[in-house]
Amino acid sequence: MIDTHSHIYLNQFDEDREAVNQRAVEAGVKAIFMPAIDFNSIPQMEKLSHPEIEFYKMAGIHPCDVKEELPKGYEEKLMEYCSKDDFYAVGETGLDYYWSTDLVKQQKESFHIHCKVAKQVQKPVIIHNRESTGDMLEIIEQEQDGSLSGIWHCFNGTVEEGKRAIDLGLHLGIGGVVTFKNAGVDKTVAQLPIDKMMLETDAPYLSPTPKRGKRNEPAFMKFTAQKLADIFDMSLDEIDEKTTATAKRLFGI
Repeated sequence: MIDTHSHIYLNQFDEDREAVNQRAVEAGVKAIFMPAIDFNSIPQMEKLSHPEIEFYKMAGIHPCDVKEELPKGYEEKLMEYCSKDDFYAVGETGLDYYWSTDLVKQQKESFHIHCKVAKQVQKPVIIHNRESTGDMLEIIEQEQDGSLSGIWHCFNGTVEEGKRAIDLGLHLGIGGVVTFKNAGVDKTVAQLPIDKMMLETDAPYLSPTPKRGKRNEPAFMKFTAQKLADIFDMSLDEIDEKTTATAKRLFGI
């Protein structure tokens, strides 16, 4: 399995990262993609290694870390990182109106910059979206010229929003929320194509049932994979095979 979205480099894992990685291996996780929160995430990512896990870096600034003034040379620095062969995606970026709507203009500007860079380097853009779906899809529509690809991370939209996202060239990142009893995401996902989905954890956040409320980690992705197997009446191996192949195609590995 491939965890397409994990902040495994954060300090929440500093005390037991080796054990966390070993549990991931035992659960069948072969690769972990690491979205950045800001540029300071990158040195943390570069410290990680494990003989049985491939770690893949991204560069970007999370919408909740966008400031009132975007840093000088921000686009150039993003381009510099994302142009490198050892960076596999641009992000995470996107919009978040849950915590605050004070900097919506700046969030949108940052999101546009990430999309522009993603198109230039021909790598997927990783999209955080919280209570901002309409604006998020509108920006993707504005930016889509046939060369933009990406993932709607932690997909929790409606069937119509999911279909629109797929029509606009996005894939859907399926995480722990699909296992939540009252979230309804499982019923939505059931009506969308499995071939456009990828597994993710968003570790250390959003642990799936039955680990909800605990620190999330890549090994817990097996619960999300099992939920997808139940939804689509497939075996766990089939879900692994399909989501892994989709991730490999999108990220070019």
